Amino acid sequence: LVRSFKSSKKLTVITGAGVSTESGIPDYRGPQGAYSTGFKPITHQEFLKSAYSRRRYWARSYIGWRRFSQTQPGPSHIALAKLEGDDARTTGMITQNVDRLHHKAGSNPIELHGTTHQVVCLSCGDLSPRQTFQDRLKLLNLEWAAAVEIVESGGVVGSDVSFGMQQRPDGDIEIDDSVFSRDDFQIPACQACGGNLKPHVVFFGDNVPLDRARAAASMVQESDALLIVGSSVMVLSAFRLVSAAHKQGSPIAVINVGKTRADEIASFKIESCAGEVSFVDQTLQSLMM
Repeated sequence: LVRSFKSSKKLTVITGAGVSTESGIPDYRGPQGAYSTGFKPITHQEFLKSAYSRRRYWARSYIGWRRFSQTQPGPSHIALAKLEGDDARTTGMITQNVDRLHHKAGSNPIELHGTTHQVVCLSCGDLSPRQTFQDRLKLLNLEWAAAVEIVESGGVVGSDVSFGMQQRPDGDIEIDDSVFSRDDFQIPACQACGGNLKPHVVFFGDNVPLDRARAAASMVQESDALLIVGSSVMVLSAFRLVSAAHKQGSPIAVINVGKTRADEIASFKIESCAGEVSFVDQTLQSLMM
């Protein structure tokens, strides 16, 4: 891998959820991933059409954001940021992750699927910080916020004080779905036009915005080698980039555990977790020498 990439003059890196598992954020398709627990992500159409689904999504998001926003970059984020900053051959990075941990480590990737750190208005397109939305959500749902505090602190649970929520062993919180048949869980509206707000991410069933897709495609086109770290590149938006690199003759290397959609066209594949720090860090260090 190192010998082949040494001759590269412009390297592009694509990262996926496997890079962030070392920071405590579960992936989707790994052995311990979200899908293995029965998790079903909300779809774009479901979010648009169902007020119930929006209430349920934002209630769970309110709980999850408290920890999610505090996560810190892992060694792979830091090693990749060093590669991007120290090696002039690195064209740039494209990430499928929405957690902004690459940014915290010092990188500036194209966020192919957007970011949870912003919310967008579905009517006027206005963008605002997720933390600001979190604060507004709390003010509109003070009883709900207090219930979350009770459950997270291990306090007494019961329908009167916790809305049927229970702490799970994995740290998540189970929510009584009957809560969301009511209309008293309030969601802040866009402050610019009053429209519905959505996390600034590409939900399943939605499309990557055209300008973002073109920027990612251009980055791959301008490079002569592709490194995939912590991603199965199963979704078409990512695999399309890998396919383009293959068609232009760029060597493709994959560092990931488990099957990937790029396996048959990759020049190299290394079965390693991105979080196996010494190996990944040594590989990236070798590329910079």
